[in-house]
Amino acid sequence: MTNQQSKGSAAGTPQRLSSYNPRNRYWPFALPATIIVLAVIVFPWLFTLYMSLQNWSVGSNTGFVGLENYRALAVDPRFRDALVHTLVFTGLATVAPIVLGTAAALVFNREFPLRGLFRTVFILPMMATPVAIALVWTMMFHPQLGVLNYVLTQVGIPRQTWVYNPDTVIPTLVMVEVWQWTPLVMLIVLGGLASLPKEPYESAMIDGANPWHMFRHITLPLLWPYILVAGIIRIIDAMKVFDTIFVITQGGPGTASETINIFLYLQAFAFYNIGYSSAVVVIFFIVIVLVSLSLMVIRQKTRWNAV
Repeated sequence: MTNQQSKGSAAGTPQRLSSYNPRNRYWPFALPATIIVLAVIVFPWLFTLYMSLQNWSVGSNTGFVGLENYRALAVDPRFRDALVHTLVFTGLATVAPIVLGTAAALVFNREFPLRGLFRTVFILPMMATPVAIALVWTMMFHPQLGVLNYVLTQVGIPRQTWVYNPDTVIPTLVMVEVWQWTPLVMLIVLGGLASLPKEPYESAMIDGANPWHMFRHITLPLLWPYILVAGIIRIIDAMKVFDTIFVITQGGPGTASETINIFLYLQAFAFYNIGYSSAVVVIFFIVIVLVSLSLMVIRQKTRWNAV
């Protein structure tokens, strides 16, 4: 009888081992991270979506209005202007740093005296905080006391109104953004230049190609993936800029520099239209998702190190 039981237990052991799944013991380790993601990311977005369907204002009763906030946004000229300002600012603050940063990388990739010192000085704007930069540039943009107008008058150029003119406020704000973030593009492209192979250039020199042809047909195609990465980073940064614009102009003069972030802040914390501002958040999130998907498609179609 004992032999039969031992045989039975021995026969049953493989069955119990086969049903044992070590993955069942992993879930306690993933549970804290799952809870944090749900609490910090998923729940706020779901609650924001819920608030966007409410007529929710501080000091008034809350009521369900469905898509009314979105309909109001569709016919709100101030929101449309903010969206246009955001797209224009993002486009200018992306293209200009890429062009200037690529040119700076080509310069700093060459050997010349004190190159390391000039590189260090060039990247210093990245070290400062956006608020500090905004305060300094605000003083520089002053029509009477600003150093920029003083320099212009010394070379015979009339004083400019800079951020105090609706026609020039966005290009002026882009100038601040370009000054701060062109060094980042330079560093990314400079890393790409350091990894380029030498053989294509040697073959091109043997064939009699001039520097422009080598840049156009060799350097630029090889650098394109790095430039694309820099462009993705710049688009993401430019779309979420708030502190620099708010400190310098607060969205003014009037609403000439009011981007979606400024519009959202004013609706939520100045006018206390919580439901309306939540709808702005949802729309802005959809815009960001569409832009991100487009950039991912472009990135997937880009081949690395292919001439």
